[in-house]
Amino acid sequence: MKKIGVLTSGGDAPGMNAAIRAAVRCGIDAGFEVWGIERGYEGLLDGELRMLDRNSVGDILHRGGTLLKTARSERFREAKWQDRAVEILETFGIEGLVVIGGDGSLRGGLDLSKRGVKVMGLPGTIDNDLNYTDFTIGFDTAVSTVLDAISKIRDTSSAHDRTSVIEVMGRHCGDIALYSAVAGGAECVLLPEKEEDINNVCRKIIEGSNRGKLHSIIIKAEGTPTPSDELVKIIEERTGKETKLVVLSYLQRGGSPTLNDRMLATRCAAKAIELLREESESKAIGTVNGNIVAYDLAEALAMPRCFDDELYDLVDVLSK
Repeated sequence: MKKIGVLTSGGDAPGMNAAIRAAVRCGIDAGFEVWGIERGYEGLLDGELRMLDRNSVGDILHRGGTLLKTARSERFREAKWQDRAVEILETFGIEGLVVIGGDGSLRGGLDLSKRGVKVMGLPGTIDNDLNYTDFTIGFDTAVSTVLDAISKIRDTSSAHDRTSVIEVMGRHCGDIALYSAVAGGAECVLLPEKEEDINNVCRKIIEGSNRGKLHSIIIKAEGTPTPSDELVKIIEERTGKETKLVVLSYLQRGGSPTLNDRMLATRCAAKAIELLREESESKAIGTVNGNIVAYDLAEALAMPRCFDDELYDLVDVLSK
């Protein structure tokens, strides 16, 4: 193997640039010619490839977003376009591919691996929804962004004696909401993994007010059943407290990556290059108990979700 490609796909995540940087520089050190593929699988289908050198990835370690840009590709879901992607890689002589993205991106990599491309998948998503790894690249930064917002919102909530509902990302996985609720001192957290109990939310707000609390913070993942604006109306009607909605949205995807995300991205990318140099079969790379691990790509994507019930219960205990 002499040439490898690197791409970022799906939603952007802080730390993607750190992973690109490490993949390029470790790849060159290992003797590879490294090609960057712009706009993910969509760019691959359009032939948007360019060779990268050490200078190409200078001054990006601390930057959010992705040097290679990213996109979602509906075309790539079809077998004929996956075949086309392999043809383009063969045209450029690229035998190995580092894919940085979430579940959909790594499943796209699995489709390519079935066609003979050696794919190393890196967990680049703020949602923390890849089950084979303890944490994903970008998750720590996203939670830090939410915590900063909670601190600011708490100040004004206390001043006005109001309740604040903060909606965070997490359509199917509520880890951003859960970790933010624990570390941010929220009264309640609403998650897609748990049955919604609005009565409990309202009860906690009233009980807190009776104890002299000046404000209440409710963290809500976007994937829960009740729309956020409807939830705000219900809380206001039942508790008599002024209630405001704050939707953090894409703020969570931006910003300079934290130490944890820079280290995770760098170590995972270095492992990917090591495996490509060994001409290993396709792998999904991540972290378990602080160690960098690599699982068979298909097996990793089939691993079941393990929800942290203890952490969920801790939110209730700490808010009493």
